[in-house]
Amino acid sequence: MTTGGDVLEKLEGLTRDAARHQLETLRSILERNGEARYLRPFLGGRPAPEIDVATFRREVPLTSYDDYADHINRMADGLVDGGDPILCVDPLVCFFYSSGTSSTRPKLIPFFDSPLSRAASFIAHQGSAAVLGRLFPPRPLTTKSLLFVYAGNVTHTKGGFKAIAASAYPLHYNKTSLSQFLSASISPREVILGSDVQCQMYCHLLCGLRHFDSIDSIRAPYAVGLVTAFCLLKEKWEMLCEDIEKGVLSWDTSDMAMKDSVNEVLGGPQRDPAERIRSICKENSWDGILIKLWPNLRYVKCVTTGSMMHYYPKLKSYAGKVPILGGDYFASECTMGINLELTQPPERTRFVMLPTGAYFEFLPFDSNENSVADREIVDVSGVKVGKVYELVATTYRGFYRYRLGDIVRVTGFYNSSPELEYVMRAPKSSSEVVTERDLISVIEKTRVLLEDVLEAEVTEYASFLDLNLSPKQLKVYIEVKGVLFEDKLKDSIIDLTGCCASLENDFGGLYKVHRERGELGPLLVYIVTPGSFDRLLQIATEKGAPASQYKHPKIIRNREVSDFLEGVALATVCSDSKDA
Repeated sequence: MTTGGDVLEKLEGLTRDAARHQLETLRSILERNGEARYLRPFLGGRPAPEIDVATFRREVPLTSYDDYADHINRMADGLVDGGDPILCVDPLVCFFYSSGTSSTRPKLIPFFDSPLSRAASFIAHQGSAAVLGRLFPPRPLTTKSLLFVYAGNVTHTKGGFKAIAASAYPLHYNKTSLSQFLSASISPREVILGSDVQCQMYCHLLCGLRHFDSIDSIRAPYAVGLVTAFCLLKEKWEMLCEDIEKGVLSWDTSDMAMKDSVNEVLGGPQRDPAERIRSICKENSWDGILIKLWPNLRYVKCVTTGSMMHYYPKLKSYAGKVPILGGDYFASECTMGINLELTQPPERTRFVMLPTGAYFEFLPFDSNENSVADREIVDVSGVKVGKVYELVATTYRGFYRYRLGDIVRVTGFYNSSPELEYVMRAPKSSSEVVTERDLISVIEKTRVLLEDVLEAEVTEYASFLDLNLSPKQLKVYIEVKGVLFEDKLKDSIIDLTGCCASLENDFGGLYKVHRERGELGPLLVYIVTPGSFDRLLQIATEKGAPASQYKHPKIIRNREVSDFLEGVALATVCSDSKDA
C-alpha cells in the first residue's frame, strides 16, 4: 500500500531532475500518440525515437482550442473513424466542461482513458492529500467535511458521451473514489448529484449545521463557491433553524430523492441544535462565524488565487482564526502544479510544477504590452526567475503545444522544478486594453470610495470592451448589496461619476495610451441589480456549465453576457462628466 510518505518521496525524486522527466514525458506522449491523425501532417509518420525536442517544437505549431474545435465536435457527435484516432489513441470516455466563464457556454475537453495520464494524476492527487495530511492528520471522531460540490449537471453529446465537470469525474466513473468521497461528506449522495444548485447549496448547509460537531473541514473548488454559500447562510439562517427544529426540509424542490435523503440526515425534530444555531446567528456578528457554528472545524480549503483573490477578504472574515488553505494548480486538460505550502495567502501562493503532468513550454509574456513577447519559447530548463510566461502544454490526452491561456510568473525553484505564481488569464487578442489583473487591482483600489458613496458592499464586478462603438469603449459592471442603496442612487449620481473618473485614472498602461490617442472612449460604469451575477451562474448551468467549477467572469468576451448586465443596470455613469 502506498503511503503519504511514499508519495512525497516520489515527488521529491521527480522535482530533483525536472528537465529529464519533462523529456521522458514528451517522449512517452509521442510514442503513444505520434500516429494520431492530428499529428501526422506535422511529423510525417516518423517514429517517436526519431523526433527530438527541437524537431517537435519546429514542426508542430502552437495551438489554441479553435485548432481542435472541429475535431472535438466530430468526436462529440460520434463521428469517429474506427482504427484512425484523431487526437489520442486511448479510448474516449467522456467530455469535461471547461471552467472558463467569459461566455455562457463552456468548452468541451475530451477525456481519454490514458494510463500515462492516470499515473500522473495519481501522483498529483495523492501528493496533494499527503501534504494536507501532514498539516492536519486524521482524527478518529471528527471525520466529516462540509463539501460544497455539485456533480449532478450531466448532459450527453449527440454521440452519447457524458459531458461533466472534471471535478465530478471520480463520482461518476470511479466507485472507489465515490465511496471515499461519500464517507467524508456530511451531505448524502443525492444532494451532491442533485440538479438544483440553490437547493443543493441549502441542503449542504442544512446537513452541516445539523451535525455541526462532526465537521472537521469546509471545502469547495473555488473561493466564490464558499462565499456564495455563506451569503445564503446569512440570508436563510432562520429557515435553516426551523428545518432542523422540525426535522424536515422545507425548500420547495421536485427532487424527491434529495428531499428524502436530507430528511433522513436530519433524523427527526432537533430542538437543541436549532436553538444553538439560532442563538449564534441572531447576534448578527458574522466575523469568525465558522468556528462558532462548527467548533471542531480545523480548516477551510479552496482555490484563492487569480480572480478568486477578490473573495479572499470576505472568506477570511467568515473564517476568523480558522486557516484558509489554498488549492492546487489543476485544469481540465492536465495537472500543472502542486501547492506544497497550503497555509500561504493567495498573494504568496506558489505551485511546484509537476514534471510528469504534461510536457510544458513557456511563452515569454510582455506585461507592459499585455501580449506575448517576440522572443523564443523556452522549456523548463530555460525559464528565468522573475520572468512572466504564458503556459503551453502537450498533454497525454490529445492537446499538442496547447496554449492554456494562463499567465504565470516563475518565482524560484523547488529542487530543479519551477515554482509558479498564477498571475491571470491571458488576453485573447492584442486589442484588449485591460487584463483581469488590471481590473481586480483598480476595483480593489476604489472599493472603499465606491462603498462610501453607495453605502453598500461591492460584491461582484466585470468588464467588457465594446468594439462595436466608435471609438471602442470599456464598460465596467458593478454589483453592490445594501439595505437602502437603490433609494440613494439618484442622490449619488454626481459622486458616482467622480468614482467612475477615479476608476479610469487608476487604469494604466495600454488603457491610458489608447485614451490619449482617442482610440478609446470614456469609461462607462453600470451599477447592476443585486443577484445579477448569480443569475449568470443560473444561465451558464442551464447551458451545461458545471456549477462546482463556475467562476464569475471578470473579463467578458460575449455580448450576450454584457447585454444581460446592461439590461439589469440600475444606473449608468460615465467618467467624462459631460456624458454622464
